[in-house]
Amino acid sequence: METSELLKKVRRIEIKTRGLSRNIFAGQYHSAFKGRGMAFSEVREYQFGDDVRDIDWNVTARHRKPYIKVFEEEREMTVMLLVDVSASRNFGAVGEMKKEMITEIAATLAFSTIQNNDKIGVIFFSDRIEKFIPPQKGKKHVLYIIRELIDFTPSHTGTSLSQVLQYLTNAIKKRCTTFLISDFITPEDFSNALTIANRKHDVVAVQVYDKRETELPNVGLIKLRDAERGTDVWVDASSRRVRERYAAWWNERQQHTEEALRKSRVDMASIATDEDFVVALMNLFKRRA
Repeated sequence: METSELLKKVRRIEIKTRGLSRNIFAGQYHSAFKGRGMAFSEVREYQFGDDVRDIDWNVTARHRKPYIKVFEEEREMTVMLLVDVSASRNFGAVGEMKKEMITEIAATLAFSTIQNNDKIGVIFFSDRIEKFIPPQKGKKHVLYIIRELIDFTPSHTGTSLSQVLQYLTNAIKKRCTTFLISDFITPEDFSNALTIANRKHDVVAVQVYDKRETELPNVGLIKLRDAERGTDVWVDASSRRVRERYAAWWNERQQHTEEALRKSRVDMASIATDEDFVVALMNLFKRRA
C-alpha cells in the first residue's frame, strides 16, 4: 500500500476509534478490566467462593489440598491483543470485511488502553506467530499498531489458536488482560491451551464472523473457496439438503467453540460484520463490571 493511502486509512481509523474509546468505552473499560492487572503476592488455602482460576496447581499437588494465589493490584495494567491475520479474515459478503472490523475493534481497545495509562501489545498470528509488538504506552505506539493492523501481510494462511495462546503464556510473564480477536475458524482443539493461558492471564474472546458463513443462500451452483488451504469446491446451493448440511457444520463448530470458552471460563463477544461492534463490546464490558 502506498504511504499516502496508508496514512489516510490510519487517520480515518484513528478519528473513529479514538472517539469511541474516549466517549463511550473509557469508563466501561476501566470498571470491567482495571484492577484485574495483578501482581502475585502469596498463596493461601482455598476457601469457598474463591475463583478457581487462581488455584496454584503446583502448591496444591504438593500439599494434596487446594491453594490459591493471592494478588496485589498493580497501578498499571498490560493489555495484549491477539489478532488473527489468517486468510479467512479476507472475507466479507454481508457488511464490511472481517479484516476491517477486526482492525476497528483492535484500534478501539488500544485507544481505551492508553487513555487509562496502561500498556498495549499485539501478537499477530496465523498458524504461527507472525509478529510480536511488545507492550508500551502512548499514542505514537498505538498509531504504529494501527498501521500494522491495516498494512501487515502475513507469511502463512492457516490458523492456530493453540500456538498463539501457548506463545502468550510463555512470552508474557506478568498477568495481563488479553483479547483474542479471531473468527475462530480452525481445525484444531485449542481448549487445553486456552485453559492454561486463562489461568495465568485474563483472556477475553472476541469473535468476528460474516453471516454468509452461517448459511448458504439459495442461488444455484456456486464456487466456494477455502482461503486458508487455497482450494475451491463447487456446491449446489439450490439443494435444501446441501444448505442444511452447511448450516449444521456452522452450528456444530460454533457450539464447540462456545463450549471450549465456557469450560475455560473465558468471556466472549460474538459480532457479525453487519452489526455494531460498539453494542457488543459494551455488553461484554457490562457483564464483567
